[in-house]
Amino acid sequence: QVQVVESGGGSVQAGGSHRLSCVASGNSGSIHTMGWYRQAPGKQRESVALITRDLVTNYAPSVMGRFSISRDNTKNTIYLQMNSLTFEDTGIYSCFVHGPYGTTTGRGQGTQVTVVF
Repeated sequence: QVQVVESGGGSVQAGGSHRLSCVASGNSGSIHTMGWYRQAPGKQRESVALITRDLVTNYAPSVMGRFSISRDNTKNTIYLQMNSLTFEDTGIYSCFVHGPYGTTTGRGQGTQVTVVF
């Protein structure tokens, strides 16, 4: 099993920047792709950004060019740098960890990001 802890949520002004962090610990064989998902009020959860062990990244079209995901494999930590935030970026951001076959091996409790005037 993998333990996942997120940090960095909070309120940020529209147009501003913010960074989230996620640390995974436990069985390293179960820590492969890591990523951020978010759930906005009244909407389904969506994948925001993913990053593999080889640092290959994937972004949702809605955040492409504004968000950047990075990873430190020595610390099993990922970061989500969010720039040019809009009200539509408000939501609960959760960190997920996937194992070698794509199954979810760990999930954080989520951290709230609220974009304000």
